[in-house]
Amino acid sequence: MKTKGNIAIYIILVSTSALFLFIQYLTHIEFMLHLAAIPLEVLVVVFIVEKFLQNREKEEKRKQLMYIKSCLFRSEMRNLFIANLNTLKSPPITISEIKKATLDELKKMREDANTVEYKSLEMMEPIITEYVNAQSVWQNFMNLAISYDFDEIFQDMIYILHFIHDVKAFKCNNPDKLFIHEAEEKEWLMKKVKIVLGDGIRKFLDYAIELKEKQPDMFDEVVSDYELSTELKDQ
Repeated sequence: MKTKGNIAIYIILVSTSALFLFIQYLTHIEFMLHLAAIPLEVLVVVFIVEKFLQNREKEEKRKQLMYIKSCLFRSEMRNLFIANLNTLKSPPITISEIKKATLDELKKMREDANTVEYKSLEMMEPIITEYVNAQSVWQNFMNLAISYDFDEIFQDMIYILHFIHDVKAFKCNNPDKLFIHEAEEKEWLMKKVKIVLGDGIRKFLDYAIELKEKQPDMFDEVVSDYELSTELKDQ
């Protein structure tokens, strides 16, 4: 409705300007040219103000999304990211290293994580299981992306949900087999596994960098929660 209202305003302003130009064409009164310019000037101002408000609204939504991420990362998704980090062979990133890292060091970790390698295929299976267990979280993220008009997040969630569907379909027919062994035999499926799990590492580091830059206190809280959970799991 808001978009339709804006389009109506644009049409009215352009039509008004065109009307004055038409009158000037008929009467040759130069003052009509000045009158014709006014709606166009207003149109430019309206467009600039609208873009400014849209950018500010989107920034507010990103800030809200950051807090929502914080809640989810510290609850439903904590086990997933801890399992994913603990299984990494390369680059060897730990929660403790993330906690004490400077912003530049975090960015270096993120760059190194463009290519990840796991300790073994079998150790990747529990991470895949955690993704399936967190299906409702990915669904909620997709709904948020729709509400906040974040197309990139929406596309990421669709990809993850399709992957989860593949896992669940395989497990339904092969409850005693490891999905990762099935992926090992199918290049396209292993590519999916590596994208989903690798992106999990990269998205977590992206979020850590975002917190370190904008909310350093929240960064300390989130990473401290993860560090404590890791220590409890190791006991």
